[in-house]
Amino acid sequence: MIPGADGRAWYWHRLVPELHARGHETVVLDMPTRDDAGLDAFADAVVDAIGGRVRPVLVAQSLAGFTAPLVCMRVPVSELVLVNAMVPAPGESAGEWWGNTGHAQARAEHARAEGRAPDAPFDPRVDFFHDVPAEVTDVALAEEIGSPPAALFGQPWPLQSWPDVPTRFLQGRDDRFFPLEFQRRLVKERLGLTLEEVPGGHLNALSRPAELAATL
Repeated sequence: MIPGADGRAWYWHRLVPELHARGHETVVLDMPTRDDAGLDAFADAVVDAIGGRVRPVLVAQSLAGFTAPLVCMRVPVSELVLVNAMVPAPGESAGEWWGNTGHAQARAEHARAEGRAPDAPFDPRVDFFHDVPAEVTDVALAEEIGSPPAALFGQPWPLQSWPDVPTRFLQGRDDRFFPLEFQRRLVKERLGLTLEEVPGGHLNALSRPAELAATL
């Protein structure tokens, strides 16, 4: 399971026991933090964590949508599950993705529809943790949220097409950062898939772990 921009394996800590209770083995990892770590370094870290396991299911959160397809080209996986993820286009960097997809406008429109200020600056408590239990949020924000390596946002996504791997896309219906209808359009345009709605916001492994585990 690949975490998003925060890069910490901790993100999955409420989901892991739910999956174990359903009989699954889980593999989580912290992502590289050095400034020059790009997509190759991120993919290397995931491949190393998989080790000799045979045909795992790969789960990718948010920014990990750029990394997971590269792993699929190097390790046989049985399925790729994207959760509230960014879907890259060939040659597009993670830094370009925001403008190319119209993310800012979609986020502002969603905020306006919910009665929130459309031009408000990003606030992790409002945009990410709004439905996460307060005690979990406090632990998550006890340390300053780190930024992904700069190199990750400047490197063009190197694949010419999506890997030939069974792919599912799970989207939190209450996600304020990547609104549902924005993702529905993007997933259809870029993957030709119909997303599956799941409960919770952007961090639903923290807010709704039991429901997410059941869907997985």
